[in-house]
Amino acid sequence: MTFQAPDSLSEQIAQHLGQRIVTRELKPGSRIQELKVSGDLNVSRGSVREALLILQRRHLVDIFPRRGAVVSSLTVASVNNLYDIYIDLLCMLGRKVIERWSGDELGGVMRRVREVDAVIHAVNSTGPDAAEKVIDAGFGVMRYAYELVGNPFLEETLENFRPAISRTYFAALESFREGIDQTALFFQQLGEAALSGDADRLQSAICAFGEHQRQQILSILREEESA
Repeated sequence: MTFQAPDSLSEQIAQHLGQRIVTRELKPGSRIQELKVSGDLNVSRGSVREALLILQRRHLVDIFPRRGAVVSSLTVASVNNLYDIYIDLLCMLGRKVIERWSGDELGGVMRRVREVDAVIHAVNSTGPDAAEKVIDAGFGVMRYAYELVGNPFLEETLENFRPAISRTYFAALESFREGIDQTALFFQQLGEAALSGDADRLQSAICAFGEHQRQQILSILREEESA
């Protein structure tokens, strides 16, 4: 039996605030006031302070002396830095899946890919929560891959990047609704490559989709800068 402790209060607060940042309810540059958050959520300021430190480690807020916590900005440099390392980490995860597992385990990958496809076809692409549902379904495939690979260091590193990636992915899907169909195609290619044991094909699919996402968010940032 595996014991799993419930998330701490600080982690719950961090997830709550992080989701508001990902969905752009809290916009870049917005100040997050400890006193207001503690009052709104009926929690201690100490718990909020710890939550903000968690969000700082996840690259969603910056904390400045005397100013406190501010929602971090997305910049061309930060997006490029993020995708440079994230694409490589995903490729590593994919290679490890193919190296260590085959047969029934990889069939499980396909089942989760079909779940992503089902979510994509079930949601209305113009609905307000479509992007969130698609993102969550996609990360479900990653969580299954973690179980197959069994590398806690790789899992922890990728999970620490997940909020920042979710933030860019959400922005891209909100601006480019056709990206939902592109996501379905990517996961189909991913599953087929894993099932066939073709590491090169899998890596190619990851790199192509990652670069596609990078260019979408960069185009959004450049448009905002020129506005």
